[in-house]
Amino acid sequence: MIVALCGLLLAAGGCATLGWYGQAARGQMELLLKRKDIEKLIASPETPEEKRQKLELVLEIRDFAGEQLGLPDNGSYAGFVKLERDAVVYNVIAAPEFSVEPKTWCYPLVGCLAYRGYFNREAAERRARSLSKQGLDTLVSPVAAYSTLGRFNDPVTSPMLAFGDRRLAGLLFHELAHQRVFVKGETDFNEAYATAVERAGVRRWLELDQGSSALKAWARSRRLEAEFTALLLETRSRLQALYATELPPPRMREAKQAVFDDLRLRYAEFSQVTGDRRFDAWMERDLNNAHLALLATYEAGADAFADLLAEYDGDFERFHQAVERLAAAGRNVRAAFLNRCRTDNCP
Repeated sequence: MIVALCGLLLAAGGCATLGWYGQAARGQMELLLKRKDIEKLIASPETPEEKRQKLELVLEIRDFAGEQLGLPDNGSYAGFVKLERDAVVYNVIAAPEFSVEPKTWCYPLVGCLAYRGYFNREAAERRARSLSKQGLDTLVSPVAAYSTLGRFNDPVTSPMLAFGDRRLAGLLFHELAHQRVFVKGETDFNEAYATAVERAGVRRWLELDQGSSALKAWARSRRLEAEFTALLLETRSRLQALYATELPPPRMREAKQAVFDDLRLRYAEFSQVTGDRRFDAWMERDLNNAHLALLATYEAGADAFADLLAEYDGDFERFHQAVERLAAAGRNVRAAFLNRCRTDNCP
């Protein structure tokens, strides 16, 4: 997936298995108990200089988010947690063998989400293996941050500090966007909105704080990411059309494999033309429907939100208010909005 980071939202209730809820509660408690105040860490002579500079940047980004992007200014990301793992949670994504629509898991407070989060990689991989045995395509995706929608003061984690400055800023903008607008049970809407805020926020941050050279480098990088994403979304559309046919399973599997083989050929052409190899690791995986389902969750509707922000001339507050009106409207209204760029060919 293009790194655009999702929120694991913890919720108690009978619909979650006892084992899953237990590990989720323990994981959240670990974050609460290990959290340290960032300002105190900055002031401490024991904090290494490189870490101090990164934590100072986190506070600057938080201030920027509230002052320039209309995002919540609260206790989130004012604390830091050091983890002995490469991610804060590991999300399991699954899709049927002949569908690009993700399996969902339902929770009382947030509705149905297109992923199931585990604080332990082995537990996530066990769950993925179990789903694979049921005939589903699966993926385990490491996540560096998540949002509890303001229920807790979400911390910065050590995996986040390993990111470059632009990626770190985008991640914080993305997660704070979830606190500004969240629609229960609509993962596609929520993640597309947060992805659009992330990208527009990074652009604004670079424009105001980093200078033209940084902005130009980011813009070029985004163009390549957009081209790669378009290639993947087109592949997803081809598979969606294929799965709508009535081919017998053996022929369907052959046709499915042919679509993925064609994707690899087209990617080879893309990387040769652009000279960019950053997506090689993504393509070297054993790709399946779950990878494309996750990608679409973040990307398929992001252009609709970017276009909406442009309609308000980049005024983030008016944009958020418009999104809040969409959040209060019916599900069909939101679905039509997410699809409008594909039907109206908007940029």
